[in-house]
Amino acid sequence: MKFLRMLVITCAILLPAICRAADDGYGYPLPGSYGATVLGTPASLKPELPTEINAKRLVLEVIPGMAKPELFYYDEGLLCTFAYQDTKAPLVFLIAGTGSGDQSAKLMTLMKAYYQAGFHVVTIPSPTHPNFVVSASHTHVPGDLTEDAADLYWVMETVWSKVKKDIEVSDFYLGGYSLGGTQAAFVAKLDEERKSFNFRKVLMINPAVNLYDSVTRIEATLDKIPGGKTKVVKFTNSLLDRFTEFYRQGEFVSFNENFLYALAMSKLFSQDDAGGIIGVSFRIASSGMIFASDVMTNGGYVVPKNRVLSPTDDLGEYARVCTHLSFLDYFNEYFYPYFQKKRPGLTKEALIAAQGLKSIEPYLKSNEKFGVMTNENDFILSPEDISYLRQLFGERTKVYPRGGHLGNLEYKDNVAHAVDFMKKSGGKQ
Repeated sequence: MKFLRMLVITCAILLPAICRAADDGYGYPLPGSYGATVLGTPASLKPELPTEINAKRLVLEVIPGMAKPELFYYDEGLLCTFAYQDTKAPLVFLIAGTGSGDQSAKLMTLMKAYYQAGFHVVTIPSPTHPNFVVSASHTHVPGDLTEDAADLYWVMETVWSKVKKDIEVSDFYLGGYSLGGTQAAFVAKLDEERKSFNFRKVLMINPAVNLYDSVTRIEATLDKIPGGKTKVVKFTNSLLDRFTEFYRQGEFVSFNENFLYALAMSKLFSQDDAGGIIGVSFRIASSGMIFASDVMTNGGYVVPKNRVLSPTDDLGEYARVCTHLSFLDYFNEYFYPYFQKKRPGLTKEALIAAQGLKSIEPYLKSNEKFGVMTNENDFILSPEDISYLRQLFGERTKVYPRGGHLGNLEYKDNVAHAVDFMKKSGGKQ
């Protein structure tokens, strides 16, 4: 995985994003959407955060007595990370993006920033992460915003019951990024009914307006690779071959700035390559979710129905099959049939519409507790989506001129805004 990460970073550097940012007062330097997405924020532009904090890993039995297949013997419970203050303080729950766990780099940055600002913090893996699918999902079929929100809320209640004797809490807050940002809106709506937390503020960072539409845009990045979506494996192998050969011929000692600069000047990779890398990375993230769901439900989608896998079985072939499946394949061939059976008469169009903010628009509109951070060039959103967010949340919508999808989440100005939104009374910006 470290090698793949280095490949992604390296390819991003080859984009036109190397050039200076526009002189518009916003200091994030990478103008290209794909480049910003895969490269993220240069270390020198990240905020200074504490290296050590009071934190511990929680292993939660979210659904008591739930049986798990032997294949997942290592999964002892849902993993969350809990950072705590020594005095009374507000507590913020943070939800990860698609496929991410409770200790993803972006979550850890947000955790340390909120901790530094005086918050207790709990980070929660995405409902699309295999650990969540196995240990915290009641259906084990992730992707429905309403049902995933109920699972997330149950997790939050479980966490609170475990830690409340150890800390004092003044108020509760909620945040999430990407898919987690969209899910935060549905969790907050559920909280209006259950009132376990009465969230004071809710921050949505780079949320999707509609999950199906955003996934369609992510999948479209694979159209840029030679041969299109059917050549994903060939494309990935080609990237690895080019990367490895350049490294070998150059006789570089390590993956340092000199190597990256030389690779950038070589123009070995293109902007289309970067788009393809985004699509492939999303496929890889989705594959773990699909496999875990299929095994947990005995769905017969990837693993033959009633086939019991053991920890010693070779899973390579299943992994290859899952990597070839897109999230749209999952939706059409697995997700929709599951919910159609569960909700007779459900149309595909109705299910798609339910996976977006418009389905709960009356609740969100003019609700002062919500804030949004996104980017003008976030490729998972259309211009109409950006306009919709501005119309829905008004002055509580912060749209940065660039940053791609989550590329600027760790930029110091963005982190400061995320913290300030939670701290300022009434959520005004």
